[in-house]
Amino acid sequence: MVFGKTIKIFLIDGDPNGRMTCELSNWTGKAYKIPRIKLKECTDRDELNSTGVYLLFGKDEEGKDLVYIGEAESIYKRLVQHLNQKDFWNETIVFISKDENLNKAHIKYLENRLFEISRSVNRYKVANSVTPTQSSISEPDQAEMEEFIENIKMMVNTLGHKVFEEKRELKKRLKSQSFFIDSVRGTNAEGEATSEGFVVFKNSKAAGSIVNSMTDNFIKMRNSLIDEGILIPNDESLIFGEDYIFSSPSTAASIVMGRNANGLTEWKQEDGTSRECSLKCVRG
Repeated sequence: MVFGKTIKIFLIDGDPNGRMTCELSNWTGKAYKIPRIKLKECTDRDELNSTGVYLLFGKDEEGKDLVYIGEAESIYKRLVQHLNQKDFWNETIVFISKDENLNKAHIKYLENRLFEISRSVNRYKVANSVTPTQSSISEPDQAEMEEFIENIKMMVNTLGHKVFEEKRELKKRLKSQSFFIDSVRGTNAEGEATSEGFVVFKNSKAAGSIVNSMTDNFIKMRNSLIDEGILIPNDESLIFGEDYIFSSPSTAASIVMGRNANGLTEWKQEDGTSRECSLKCVRG
């Protein structure tokens, strides 16, 4: 059973674009979200001299989301160093413990696990040049840190970054909950509707060719996905190299089928029910 959560956000500067703290009920952790231009105003925040982990967020040269994941025994001191060492980031999210129970081994463990999760999810490009070393901690401490990580993931998402969020939203996915396109020209794709759009799953097959009447913007999108290595040529098909979120079922269907398509009728469940029919059933 999933229970509701209470998150308390405090705007330190009284400005939604300024510094803020974020706390979750019954959790000893605490988050700070700090714009880069506001960092030097945090000299009076004694908590930021604590041990913790931090995320630096920004964009790369191509405008893609970028994150750097780090740890420090004095968070504020390390962040000030990054003002001169790294210029890509425009804001940071910091996690500390209100009861100061995080030690060096804990934060090294957190840093490694957050790095691995972000690489696995593959939403943001990770700026770390080397893989952080995972410390060896006791089984009870490991269980506690894994719970800490789950709360970090929730808080980071709440604060505007999906760096740790899986593209697929059905936690216990069944085939009957997925939608499929299995048609001519090598198409064999699977996906699901999410709060962000429609995600086509990794290893789905898209048509290797397009029809002459396909809309120009869809042709450009397909070519871009091929150039980025998301759609990988394979014999007469294109293979999705990763889960990919489209803005709508129709955009997903068009890219998969190589022609203009209505996603509400093309995507079908295993029993042949279309996405349009399933939506009507939910509404009704």
